[in-house]
Amino acid sequence: MAPDHIDTLTSIALVTTAALLCGLALIRLRQPAIVGYILAGVALGPTGLKLVESTEMVQVLAELGVIMLLFLIGMELSLRSFKTVYKTALSAAVLQIAAALAVFWGIGHFLDWTLERIVVIAFATALSSTAVAIKILEETDELRTPVGRTTVSVLVAQDLAVIPMLLIIGAFGSNHANAANGAALGAQATTLMILLKLAIAIGLLVAVSLFLSKRDRVNLPMSDWIVSRHEVIPLAAMAFCFTWATLSGLIGLSTAYGAFLAGLIIGNSNMRATLHKAAEPIQAILLMVFFLSIGLLIDLGYIFDNWKIVLLVLAAVTFLKTTVNVAILHWLGEPWYRAFQAGVVMGQIGEFSFILVAGGLTAKVISPDGYRLMISVIALSLLISPMWLAIARRLHAIAIRKLGVNLLTPAQD
Repeated sequence: MAPDHIDTLTSIALVTTAALLCGLALIRLRQPAIVGYILAGVALGPTGLKLVESTEMVQVLAELGVIMLLFLIGMELSLRSFKTVYKTALSAAVLQIAAALAVFWGIGHFLDWTLERIVVIAFATALSSTAVAIKILEETDELRTPVGRTTVSVLVAQDLAVIPMLLIIGAFGSNHANAANGAALGAQATTLMILLKLAIAIGLLVAVSLFLSKRDRVNLPMSDWIVSRHEVIPLAAMAFCFTWATLSGLIGLSTAYGAFLAGLIIGNSNMRATLHKAAEPIQAILLMVFFLSIGLLIDLGYIFDNWKIVLLVLAAVTFLKTTVNVAILHWLGEPWYRAFQAGVVMGQIGEFSFILVAGGLTAKVISPDGYRLMISVIALSLLISPMWLAIARRLHAIAIRKLGVNLLTPAQD
């Protein structure tokens, strides 16, 4: 018992130290720290130096990191501000998902994929990384510009879309389990179950949003007592988050959905500033562990053995995703220069895609090889994201010289 216990603690200490050093190194290079976290996991993981073989504890912490990420996203969402851009943001997110479904339906039809596999892969590739995109916007001094506001609003809408995506993929898993037990519900019952969960989730979200938007600030119970005791504040933030997450899981919805609702309530309450400040360090640590776990999951042997298909899929997804983003944003009324920059910044695949792909594997919708391919492509997409921005701008400069096309300045609009 003791050696295993020491092993687990040693593993956590080792990957945390390596992640800190790699994160600091990448920050010095003006790159997102999360890239360093992923690289640290790859270097120490089972297919790297093999210094960390057991990842069970890290995986548990990573799942907590996802819950805390959605909690913080909900807390940072100002319903009043979102009202001014919600039409463009929600329309862009819906069209991005629809475009991904259309593309992979065509591919899946050719490759004889099941509808469930098409949905999982389309959902995973439609999302962009909120953490990476915001870091890029900060590094380019565009976070507070119209480009930054457009990008962030679309990213928030995508994060909202994660909730029904998780419910749908979770329903796939339930159906496979029922089928394995000889209790298949049938196609009609499956559809009804998914629609019921979606209706409950959307209805509850709309009800909470309407309730909060009609008030300046919601006064949370015991807020004065909590604020007066600084040592209790971080515990109160975590307790509120995980209580809602637990309740959401118990009624058949995802724990991430409950965490988001908890953050939304706090974000529009009288304790927003206090609890947000207390939860940020906790979220930063758990998010670091999340990206570390991604690095630990990457199979370097698989990438080396299948580098052609990995690079082909990565290039195709990155180029198509960027092109679709730019086209959708311009079609929705954004000028070309703003649509181009926002589309490129959102050209990578998001952190929540790991969760969706893992859900697809659990539900036996995608094969282990398909899972390794998707994990490799998503991780590499995050790693090359800053580089892709530079490449896209270089290609744009060439287009100016050769074709006289300029998408980066508002002069032509």
